[in-house]
Amino acid sequence: MKSKISLKWVASVVVIILSATAGFYYVKSSLPVGQSVLTVVKQIPQKIIYNKPIVAGAGSPIYLNIPKINVDALIEYVGVTPQGNMDAPKGPINVAWYKFGPRPGDEGSAVIAGHYGPWKRGKTSVFDDLNKLSKGDKIYVIDDKSATSTFIVREIRNFDSRADARLIFNSNDGGAHLNLITCQGEWISSEKSYSNRLVVFADKE
Repeated sequence: MKSKISLKWVASVVVIILSATAGFYYVKSSLPVGQSVLTVVKQIPQKIIYNKPIVAGAGSPIYLNIPKINVDALIEYVGVTPQGNMDAPKGPINVAWYKFGPRPGDEGSAVIAGHYGPWKRGKTSVFDDLNKLSKGDKIYVIDDKSATSTFIVREIRNFDSRADARLIFNSNDGGAHLNLITCQGEWISSEKSYSNRLVVFADKE
């Protein structure tokens, strides 16, 4: 079953606007079981939302690679829903980068989300094994100029589904960070969501 992700996180229907000119990359897939949708993270601090979306161009991320858990995923570019939540990937096999935040490798905290759990027709989700990462593992983001940014896992944390998610989007230490988000824990049928959110915090090598 699929989950709704929102780390403070007001549940809402995900609306992903896909546009080739805006640099979106995606693969169509079936809807998740139970009509639940991944919505990622809430209450994004306004001070970290840039005035203009970042579109495809020099250094724009297109590909996420995590060798330890066999993740090779195209990156969609997403913004926020009318409710203020970060949008999510269209289907189970891609990931989604929050395009109003830093690009992976730039100063600040870049955020990438992915689904967790089974889908219709036996499909699995890109971040099913995200919990298997450990401190020191490497994550790679390849951009549209074939340049690779390498990140080292610093910390893995579980959050309650109602936890405050602001620290995931915000950093002021001058470093370049990459934070990966997915669901985890028990499936709650009444909420069509999982009980926890798993976040992997990584720093640029």
